[in-house]
Amino acid sequence: MSLFFLSLAVSLIVTLLIVRSSPRHAHFSGDTDQTAPQKFHARVVPRVGGIGIAVASCIGMALAASSLSGADRVALAGLGISASVAFMAGLIEDFTKRVTPSQRLLAVMLAASLALWLAGSEISRTGIPALDAALTVGGVSMALTLIAVAGVANSINIIDGFNGLASMCVAIMLAALAYVAHRVGDPLILSCALVSLGAVLGFFVWNYPFGLVFLGDGGAYFLGFWVAELGILLVHRNEAVSPLFPLLLCAYPMFETLFTMYRRKVVRGRPVGQPDATHLHSLIYRRLMRWAVGRRDAANLLRRNSMTSPYLWLVCSMSAVPAVLSWDDSEVLGWFILAFCLSYIALYRAIVRFRTPRLLVRTGDRWVAPEAPSESAG
Repeated sequence: MSLFFLSLAVSLIVTLLIVRSSPRHAHFSGDTDQTAPQKFHARVVPRVGGIGIAVASCIGMALAASSLSGADRVALAGLGISASVAFMAGLIEDFTKRVTPSQRLLAVMLAASLALWLAGSEISRTGIPALDAALTVGGVSMALTLIAVAGVANSINIIDGFNGLASMCVAIMLAALAYVAHRVGDPLILSCALVSLGAVLGFFVWNYPFGLVFLGDGGAYFLGFWVAELGILLVHRNEAVSPLFPLLLCAYPMFETLFTMYRRKVVRGRPVGQPDATHLHSLIYRRLMRWAVGRRDAANLLRRNSMTSPYLWLVCSMSAVPAVLSWDDSEVLGWFILAFCLSYIALYRAIVRFRTPRLLVRTGDRWVAPEAPSESAG
């Protein structure tokens, strides 16, 4: 646990320095675009909080290496080098605003290739007989690994829309990975998960609820890549862990991404990469937070923003909790994956049609039924 507290302290301090020095670098590190459909903040905020997480993780992993075996130290070094590629791709976008989504995904795939080569991080089994048979064909396992890692990294970036949303969801996933790694006695994955968990929570203190700093693409891609790689390695190194465990663990951001692609391309006939304001977290913000609509001043915007995230932490926990409870049982995990997907669709459909469950709707200090529709369902 000393690694956890060390990375927590380093992340707290580095992120605080970023916040305090923001007037000096806000012109190139700040999130100045407040007109996009997914933007809700009312002031310029530094979007390079991923730096504090990366620095804390790097220091923590360097110290963790001393307690690992030779083979694990090599794997740890490989993971660190690979993660830096994903991190830098996002960080360059944070500073320049000129790196396209496709370029960032290619960078993450390059990072996943390095992790496969340097750390042996490869999807070798899926728990799905037909797919497992396909993995024996040359190149299929590698291709699936690259796609999976890039998909998880991009999915964390997609849900990074409100104060504390992505960072707490990642913290939940890392805590689950640490628990299972402890159960199976895997010191490498346990150390990596605890170090990064401390780094994320150090950032979280400054991000939630006041939004003093944002995760940014650098932080989102780094954390998404890290969670994906730890999940793949945990399954690859430990036969007892079901390959469906990391899939259910990451079900919220991954299904959000797949559902968004379906909604944009099939339902609306728009480009998959075109931003919109109809993600689940965007709908919760617009339709469940009506009790805090008020004026569009900074205080009201901040209040609505911060009160949105806990709803999605609950959604994330709906997959993380059963994943932890049944980490070694593929059949049970498969049923939970199906149940989560159906529950997500039902919740999304209800909110879009202004039939939000009563327990999720609040006005002032009391819970009330949803109001009648006053706008067309988008």
